[in-house]
Amino acid sequence: MKFSKFASRFSSQSGIVQLMDDLGNAMAGNTDVLMLGGGNPSHIPGVQQYFRDSLHRLIDNPALFSHAIGNYELPQGNQRFINAIVEMMNKQYQWGIKAENVALTIGSQSAFFFLFNMLAGENEAGVHNQILLPMTPEYIGYSDVGLSDNMFYSYRPLIQKLDDHFFKYHVNFDEMVIRNNTAAMCVSRPTNPTGNVLSDEEVARLLSLAETHDIPLIIDNAYGEPFPNIIFTDTSPVWNKNIIYCMSLSKVGLPGTRTGIVIADEAVINLIRNMNAVINLATANFGAMIATDLVHSGEIIRLSKLLIKPFYKEKVTHAVEVLKRELAGMDYYIHKPEGALFLWLWLPSLPISSDELYERLKAKGVIVISGSHFFPGLDEDWIHKHQCLRITYSMDNNVVEQGIKLIAEELKSIL
Repeated sequence: MKFSKFASRFSSQSGIVQLMDDLGNAMAGNTDVLMLGGGNPSHIPGVQQYFRDSLHRLIDNPALFSHAIGNYELPQGNQRFINAIVEMMNKQYQWGIKAENVALTIGSQSAFFFLFNMLAGENEAGVHNQILLPMTPEYIGYSDVGLSDNMFYSYRPLIQKLDDHFFKYHVNFDEMVIRNNTAAMCVSRPTNPTGNVLSDEEVARLLSLAETHDIPLIIDNAYGEPFPNIIFTDTSPVWNKNIIYCMSLSKVGLPGTRTGIVIADEAVINLIRNMNAVINLATANFGAMIATDLVHSGEIIRLSKLLIKPFYKEKVTHAVEVLKRELAGMDYYIHKPEGALFLWLWLPSLPISSDELYERLKAKGVIVISGSHFFPGLDEDWIHKHQCLRITYSMDNNVVEQGIKLIAEELKSIL
């Protein structure tokens, strides 16, 4: 069978395909696999109880239930949920947004597919526009969503070594050059895979550059404030018409509902609405309808602050303690864990590539993600790209501990 050029973009074994295959197999019941590679949020009992109660209220209301399963939603998304988001963000941050500034998507991944392809690629003048990622490592899911080649360019970060085997990445503003064909900048905050959180000063400098070059700054807020608030440092979220803000219900504990949220200028929202209509006909109902009352009441902020953040803070503390214990005496650094669900392990003396280490660990029954997948747009063969692993700490503590022990065993055999 002969496939199109479009199909060829999905035929290779990309990092996100590998990640979701491994995650799906583990979540399907392969109990022999220690899954430290995916981004599945933890099943937090107290949080799940709220969603269960909300779902019961939905089922018990004939009109709401009929709408949830029997009606197409508007292409922009469920209006009650959108209105609740607008009210919550304005109350929390005084952004002054309106319903016309918000659209829902079938998860954040489809939001980035829409955004990157509406902004980058060949424009009507025949110019190939690109997305600037100011700092890599960056999210694995950005790499393959472009419908044109060479969609991204990016820069190495500054590396600051800290005490006690920690380090931290910073945007290298001195080296960063914004090309004439740049359509937008994009950052995740907190950053998947590293747990890095850009400082308010870094965000302000990026926004100033974006405004100077008349391009939007896309902020991927999948783990940030006000929900799910898996962020362990102080931040002050900002929005204006130059910012495209992306959120999700996934890391609150609803990844199965595939509900992404985009806050942007009206022109962007109108395009997303139209894309939803053409590609999906409508957005999904369940996630928005389950979460509407939680958002409207502000309860989702309380849950995030009092249940979700402390839960993950305890888990990351445990995972770091285990890593330090098991890797004692080795040459390693852990990126300072400031948010998200991952530890980013840097092994400067690793004699093999992180891809090969991934395969060795997979053979032992431990799934991690090779760091090489997290450098979209960085074409140079920087050795650092092949010295890092992303390790998920959201699984049960015993799974995390067993997995880290096996990682340490393998590293001891080769370092």
